[in-house]
Amino acid sequence: MESKEILVRIDDIGKYFDLTKSFVSRLFFGARVLKAVDHVSFQIEKGKTLGLVGESGCGKSTVARLITRLIEHSFGRVYFKEIDLFALKGEEMRKMRRHIQVIFQDPFTSLNPRKKIETIIGMPLEIHDRIHGKEKRQRVLELLQMVGMGEEHIDRYPHEFSGGQRQRLAIARAIALNPDLVICDEPVSALDVSIQAQTLNLFRKLQDDLGLTYLFISHDLSVVEHISNEVAVMYAGKIVEFAPTEEIFGFPLHPYTKALISSRFEDRKEREQYAMKGEIISPINPPRGCRLQKRCPQNKALCSELEPELKDMGRGHYAACFKN
Repeated sequence: MESKEILVRIDDIGKYFDLTKSFVSRLFFGARVLKAVDHVSFQIEKGKTLGLVGESGCGKSTVARLITRLIEHSFGRVYFKEIDLFALKGEEMRKMRRHIQVIFQDPFTSLNPRKKIETIIGMPLEIHDRIHGKEKRQRVLELLQMVGMGEEHIDRYPHEFSGGQRQRLAIARAIALNPDLVICDEPVSALDVSIQAQTLNLFRKLQDDLGLTYLFISHDLSVVEHISNEVAVMYAGKIVEFAPTEEIFGFPLHPYTKALISSRFEDRKEREQYAMKGEIISPINPPRGCRLQKRCPQNKALCSELEPELKDMGRGHYAACFKN
């Protein structure tokens, strides 16, 4: 059996934010800690796509920012090609960034409106490869062609493009340095459905052509199902289920995953069978036990006492639920 080559390994990472404003408030009211990401672990195989899905505010984007060191961690480790990213400092981390790139949700805010496309896409080339002049322009033209655009676009400004075109420009910039890992943070959620499909097909083509590895973050199950090899389901700062895509959508095990998938059903009774009731638990000082306990239709006494751990259910399928 061919062994998997793991590109990225997330080992028990966490990010806590202390919301206590002063020593006095801590003394009288106790600490208020927001557990945005709480003991999260997973890995991504080289050349594959891991979809990270969950409701808004569950911690998906915080995971992305931890991997890229845009924010610092509270605990845990991230290994990229077995290199501990959290141990790198200064110039070491700057050099590593060429191998890990990010595509954000809104391309308009990530593209400098005062710069021409040649400058925007060529900036990483100048910083890391020190390519200038005609050589840089030629490389930018190649990148534009790779994302389905042409020479007529190179001297324009971001405001002259549609939303779908701007996202293609953001993709071109992200692949300029031939990265190994591209983190896609809701990259198609702001696009029309028809443009979404075209953009997703572009992602897959670039993955095949360049051997890219994706961490694809989205709240849209259809998007995740279309592009991912494996899926991690996140709820209130924790991974509650992890499995190959066909396993997640064909045989969901966790009540929260079932609720997410059932939201696509046309039959109302089927949707109500797995529907979650009540409000999402606050990540600030969450109670002990399962984070889903107050919304789960399968809730039992044990759920409020102990926190379920991800258990191996076979076939690469993991779920954190006492019911299984």
